[in-house]
Amino acid sequence: MRVLIVEDERKVARALREGLEAEHYSVRVAATGEEGFFLVNHECFDVVVLDLMLPRRDGLEVLTTLRKRGLQTPVLILTAKDTVDDRVRGLDSGADDYLVKPFAIPELLARIRALLRRGRPDQVLRLRGDDLEMDLVTRRVVRAGQAIELTVKEFEVLEYLLRHLGRVVSREMLTRDVWRIAARATPFDNVIDVTIARLRRKIDDSFETKLLQTVRGVGFILRTTPA
Repeated sequence: MRVLIVEDERKVARALREGLEAEHYSVRVAATGEEGFFLVNHECFDVVVLDLMLPRRDGLEVLTTLRKRGLQTPVLILTAKDTVDDRVRGLDSGADDYLVKPFAIPELLARIRALLRRGRPDQVLRLRGDDLEMDLVTRRVVRAGQAIELTVKEFEVLEYLLRHLGRVVSREMLTRDVWRIAARATPFDNVIDVTIARLRRKIDDSFETKLLQTVRGVGFILRTTPA
């Protein structure tokens, strides 16, 4: 599951990232409202954790604009403001939940899980390609009824491939979006290739139809039919 944290306080943002990553969420952090607005419009997230008091563009303005544009991603507001009027304003602007600082990380995690269970009409909590299925909430992967055990990184790579089903995914895309490394060095290709090889053994070796294909010189593609 991908979570965007929009928070300008570094200590808070770091604590949120560490708490979420410990639960195997994929996390992006934006330090300003403008950066958060840009990321939401250019990437896919399952939940947005949004602080209200942000530089450049405050949280309510970001939230209101996103809802007007039709964004249905669940948004959890973080704020130091605790009056009834503040809560009403946040919820009326399109927030799904409201958490007052200071808060405990376990409570934040519980609220995020609740938002994911509630879901949205357009929110995809299960991904599928051919007879391969992934449940993003339980983190269970099954092919042809057979459960497949994946490491955290293998799961993230497979999720990315399923979200780009039928499209070529380059090593640059995997480096940036899965490993979250801005600049790709050639030696890092080995890490990607080893992960892909292990993933391929788990999802393809025991099955007649091979789904994960290498596009030479470009990257990888998860197909629903043999190449």
